[in-house]
Amino acid sequence: MKHERILYEDNDIIVCHKPAGIATQTARVGQADMVSEIANYLKTSNPDLKTLPYVGVVHRLDQPVEGILVFAKNKAAAAELSRQAAGDGMKKEYLAVICGDNLLRAGELTDYLLKDGKTNTSRIVPSEVKGAKEAKLSYEVLSEGLPGTALVRVRLYTGRHHQIRVQMANAGMPLLGDRKYGGEAAALLSSQLGMREIALCAYRLAFVHPRTGERMRFEIEPEGSAFHKAGHESIP
Repeated sequence: MKHERILYEDNDIIVCHKPAGIATQTARVGQADMVSEIANYLKTSNPDLKTLPYVGVVHRLDQPVEGILVFAKNKAAAAELSRQAAGDGMKKEYLAVICGDNLLRAGELTDYLLKDGKTNTSRIVPSEVKGAKEAKLSYEVLSEGLPGTALVRVRLYTGRHHQIRVQMANAGMPLLGDRKYGGEAAALLSSQLGMREIALCAYRLAFVHPRTGERMRFEIEPEGSAFHKAGHESIP
């Protein structure tokens, strides 16, 4: 774990900037993940520790997605942060580059998603389907880049598997670089621009500190080249 990846640290929490391409947590041998990197960093920083440090996963980001993650350094902090993540105490905002012919300036999407663990995908289904979970988000266009593309800010109100990618694609506004849900038009434009990453970044995170009760807020600018290749050199 590079020190520049650490946005904040105290005795209870550690807030990090996860790069695109690294998993939040994985059981695959030899594959890097944030939990292992943080544990190694904490162990190196505290050489007197006899065991691996506690690293509590509170929320996750998909492996291709860049952004801010908060981890707990003890079980009490993990329980409180998990409670916030499951409700409305933790606020998550994303930046994404979308494409389409009818890009609305702003909107709200509510759907029901069903996850397929075998294929690691989610799809929109009727609400009465067994296992379907409500997914809700809102978005607003911040700027326009190349023709037919726009930089949007997305606010998540639920935390479902691949939620932003599925809902935006279903609404006719797929994310650039998303070859799983983007469709042919998005895939063609992504290839023409040389995009190998999904243009999605969890750039803002806010929550209440589990011990002090202080409101914490963190923000980053995307490092990924996908934003720049789509003509979005600066974030408003």
